[in-house]
Amino acid sequence: MAYQWNWGVLTSPVSTGEPTTYLGWLASGFLVTIELSLAAWIIALVVGSFFGILRTLPGAFARAVGTVYVAIFRNIPLIVQFFIWYLVIPEMLPPALGNGFKQLPPNIQFFSSAVVCLGLFTGARVCEQVRSGIMSLPVGQRAAGLALGFTLPQTYRYILMPNAYRVIVPPMTSEFLNVFKNSAVASTIGLLELSAQARQLVDYTAQAYESFIAVTIAYFIINAVVMFFMRWVERKTRLPGYIGGK
Repeated sequence: MAYQWNWGVLTSPVSTGEPTTYLGWLASGFLVTIELSLAAWIIALVVGSFFGILRTLPGAFARAVGTVYVAIFRNIPLIVQFFIWYLVIPEMLPPALGNGFKQLPPNIQFFSSAVVCLGLFTGARVCEQVRSGIMSLPVGQRAAGLALGFTLPQTYRYILMPNAYRVIVPPMTSEFLNVFKNSAVASTIGLLELSAQARQLVDYTAQAYESFIAVTIAYFIINAVVMFFMRWVERKTRLPGYIGGK
């Protein structure tokens, strides 16, 4: 039997009685994906930068802490980490905190667990990018900063990190894009992000092609915007003498 295309289903009222359309479901999932991914990226950038710096410090203990963080979060599958943060971690918290989390509305539980999980998972990847960026800089930069009387934290803050961030903009673009794509895994714990809304649309309408073509276009728009923004950042932050610099 030939497939019956029906793009009009997207603008049809949902059969659950909600005051919205199926396209409204997709739009809601689109916004959740954006919010989840941006919040997770902020966590990833902060945490990844911190541990990336630890992995380049002279002290063996600091480097070991960074290595353990990366080993844990990179070697456990993302889907497993989602279930750990949603189901296991609340049980390990003090009773007051754990019970407080369980009493939150389900959507807040799903979203907060997904943000923390995706942020820390991506942070391990950002950590390696930051470490690589710092290690790619000439050794003389650190020595020059210390010779000028800067403390080690000041050397990182004013010399190493500004240069390292400029060097790693291209690979960080890939990690930024991965956050949006990996956000689809959050549907496994119940979060109605973009891909979950698409599956829900298929369940109610049986119009699979229209649903997932619409979702594909939505992800393409997200990726195009991110690529455009990161290319602009790359042009504005290029360092003379480095790859891509003028």
